[in-house]
Amino acid sequence: MSGEIGSGSTISAINVTPMVDVMLVLLVIFMVTAPIIQQGVPVDLPEVTAEPLPGDESALVVSVTGDGEVYLADEAVELDVLGAEVLALVKEVPGRPVYLRADHRARYGAVVAVMAELRRVGIKNLGMITDPEAA
Repeated sequence: MSGEIGSGSTISAINVTPMVDVMLVLLVIFMVTAPIIQQGVPVDLPEVTAEPLPGDESALVVSVTGDGEVYLADEAVELDVLGAEVLALVKEVPGRPVYLRADHRARYGAVVAVMAELRRVGIKNLGMITDPEAA
């Protein structure tokens, strides 16, 4: 009988159901973790009307929280070692942009001290990160 599968033949069809199951689980995992990863240091940014800065994955972000703590990326640092750490990271990738995120409740003196430390080590261009003004 032609068309029947005998006991000695193999079926060469690909079963994609397990692959689809795994991909859906990975999609759910990424959807849940993406907002957590992107958040970083909690800073309540001031709202201003300004053109957005171009996104750059290699950019260094220095944050000042409302109570004056200083962070480089997501790690807390002391002000006296901030300059040396930023300088070392900028030397690894020449032309790397440096951005400052300062909580709107942070003391003016704390923000200026961070800016002065960055200027002291040779950072000439410092971008400021803000939230867009609410409409």
